[in-house]
Amino acid sequence: MFQQLRNLGRSVKKGFNQGVQLQDQLATERSANKNVKKRYSHSVIPGLDGGYYKGLSQIGIDSSKPAEMAGAIGARLLTDVADDASRHTYWRYNHPMAIGDVIAEQIIGDNIYNFNSAQRAAIELGAIGVPVASHLGVFDITNPGQLGRAKGFAQTYAAEGSEDRRETANPAAELFDRYALGRRGRPLKYATAQQDIPDLTKERYSNYMNTLYNDRTSGVIPGAVGIGLAGGMAAALGKGNLKNIIGSTALGAGVGAGLGATGAIKATRENLEGKPEAFIAGFPVGLESVGGLLGGAGAVRAATGPSTTVRTPIGVDPPKNAVRGSKKKVPGGMTYEVMPNSARKVFGYGVAGAAAGIVAGKMMNSLIAAGARKDLPSTDEYGIY
Repeated sequence: MFQQLRNLGRSVKKGFNQGVQLQDQLATERSANKNVKKRYSHSVIPGLDGGYYKGLSQIGIDSSKPAEMAGAIGARLLTDVADDASRHTYWRYNHPMAIGDVIAEQIIGDNIYNFNSAQRAAIELGAIGVPVASHLGVFDITNPGQLGRAKGFAQTYAAEGSEDRRETANPAAELFDRYALGRRGRPLKYATAQQDIPDLTKERYSNYMNTLYNDRTSGVIPGAVGIGLAGGMAAALGKGNLKNIIGSTALGAGVGAGLGATGAIKATRENLEGKPEAFIAGFPVGLESVGGLLGGAGAVRAATGPSTTVRTPIGVDPPKNAVRGSKKKVPGGMTYEVMPNSARKVFGYGVAGAAAGIVAGKMMNSLIAAGARKDLPSTDEYGIY
């Protein structure tokens, strides 16, 4: 009996020590990769673990060795708590724009790093940042006179006791709140919101307010579908096999459904303006922004394509779009890695892809919203004439 306990303790300790070695190794490899922009996560949660569980299976620690697995998870949990890793992940990704960054990185791939930092920044801003942010629903770019206040929503810093909360008393704080923190503010009262949106009905307003403040189940299906597809796509872009793709899709669907059940993800087929809208941690997401993200990032991935190796004789100028630092001396000349398109062309393709995605999102909006209106009670049922 005592010998069995002793052996069990040794196995747990062995798993713990191997887990520590593995996570140190993964962190070192991640920090040495210059293409990685974010620090390595020590999260114990599968999917956020930075390859920890995959690494364990590669060194022979899996469910067939429960004691060693328990020790390895214990090492990870201890590091997670001390490093605040899982909570850092939540704070890092608790806004749709941050989540969009991650999705865009997965879609675009590593070839974009063949451009310099300024070129990358311009491409990412034009193809993803501006089109996605301007269609999330946080601000309205057609309303510069009120600092981009979204239709139907109040200014956060309206004067205390003011009847019409569409004007702000603190422009600087308003700008920071809206554009730095990504906050939209609270809905206006119905009568004032209708001045912004003339076709707004009491039924649509009431349904939206119910979704915003009371609903806890509308995000189950959208969360399962959205995060499930994202997980499967990430595995596919990472060249995972069919088993990994199916597993990632299933895991993502489960996580998405769980988040939907807690209210962290919500969805409505009609917001105040009559468009479909989802909420992630209370922040709005429109289909136009999703389309812009997928279209822009997909176009950039296609335009950056794989580089090709070109050989030039001695004395000949380098080819156009040659990758910086790729020049190599070979007998009789030089070789270069050459990108299929210049940074300027990639920027143009990315902007065009984002625009096409936004148009597709608008069309989907119209189809979904048209179906939603059929489900709304008629004014006759309410005695309104």
